[in-house]
Amino acid sequence: MRTLLLLLGLLSLGAHAVTLPELQQRFSQQPILRADFSQQRTISGMSQPLNSSGNLLIAQKKGLWWQQEKPFTLTLLLTENRMVQTLSGQPPQVVTAESNPQMFQFNALLTALFQADQQVLEHNFTLNFSDQGQGAWQLILTPKTSPLNRLFRTITLNGREYLNLIDINDMQGDETHVRFFNQRTQPAALTAAELAHFDG
Repeated sequence: MRTLLLLLGLLSLGAHAVTLPELQQRFSQQPILRADFSQQRTISGMSQPLNSSGNLLIAQKKGLWWQQEKPFTLTLLLTENRMVQTLSGQPPQVVTAESNPQMFQFNALLTALFQADQQVLEHNFTLNFSDQGQGAWQLILTPKTSPLNRLFRTITLNGREYLNLIDINDMQGDETHVRFFNQRTQPAALTAAELAHFDG
């Protein structure tokens, strides 16, 4: 099946409709992804949205490294068995899968979003995938399992070659919009500095 999907992807024309299995196959062939991000969060009762920006690194065999640079430095590291949050000037906060299994449900979910992992997403959400034309696609996720269905109304993903936008509507009426840009997959191996993020 994987070979068949790969061949379909290679032979497809520009007018060929994008499907979720093809998207997952495409993302699985990106073992390392680097990107910049800008985030805007609109909170009920606040007149001005909260804006932040930074960069991220996703390595399929290592995890996710999220570096917020503005308005203040905040680093988040997610691996299979731990989450480390470091706020500028403060000691790191470490959470393990054993101490907070619910947090690691979100960890697996976040990884699934970036990899378009259909099996993980279908377990937690009702999926509404649509081809938007010219290679663009949209995936609307409606939570169906706890605690996600108590936190989020919908999570909408938009992209083309990569995931470009995540729009989150939560049950409090707040909205979060995350835009990803300057995506790159080269170099294909982690640099020494990038390895240090995960092994440090």
